[in-house]
Amino acid sequence: MSKLLYITANPKKGVTRSKGAQIGEVFLETFQKERPEVEVERLHLYDMNITRIDTDLLYARAKTSFMGYTLDQLSSDEREKFTRMHALADHFIAADYYVFVTPIWNLGAPGILKDFMDNMFLHKKTFVTTEEGPKGLLTGRKAIHIQTRGGIYSTGPMIDFEMGDQYVRKALTFLGMDVMDTIVAEGLDHFPKQIPEIMEKAKTDAVEAAKEMAKSMVAI
Repeated sequence: MSKLLYITANPKKGVTRSKGAQIGEVFLETFQKERPEVEVERLHLYDMNITRIDTDLLYARAKTSFMGYTLDQLSSDEREKFTRMHALADHFIAADYYVFVTPIWNLGAPGILKDFMDNMFLHKKTFVTTEEGPKGLLTGRKAIHIQTRGGIYSTGPMIDFEMGDQYVRKALTFLGMDVMDTIVAEGLDHFPKQIPEIMEKAKTDAVEAAKEMAKSMVAI
């Protein structure tokens, strides 16, 4: 059975409190109508115990990658964190479709998303190094990012300062995924009177993107 991972990075709970979640639910509803056989799993990052790269993980990765250590030779803390990192990566790799829903905060994505994605960059598991450079191993998978923005970043003086969507797209592309065009709802804080129109446009984009994703039969 194919699986879609629906990944949210926002501490707000409930669809009514998050505009990104409202757009994401429209995407999911449309996708599930088109592909009811695909299993959907929700990952709310703020509810997860995500392994962060710290001293233990830095040493564990170095010891196992080029210093010749086995898992049993790691300290108990190193081994526990290293094992949890690989378990989270294995869970991520097992999916076929990916939907990321995030706001932009202080020019970038919430830090917890970076913590999550740090678990996915594992040499020989999600990418390899070749003579031509790094090569992502998560090919045949489809991903999309839904991002809400308080300001305007698509045009004007802030266009070069948007680093949240850029990070998500580049990280997933690095890992080998086919990344669709981002669904963006922007100006939500700058133009409060236009929120209904902004949201309606984003939801329409979400419906079309979900139908497009549903047409793709991933081949992992």
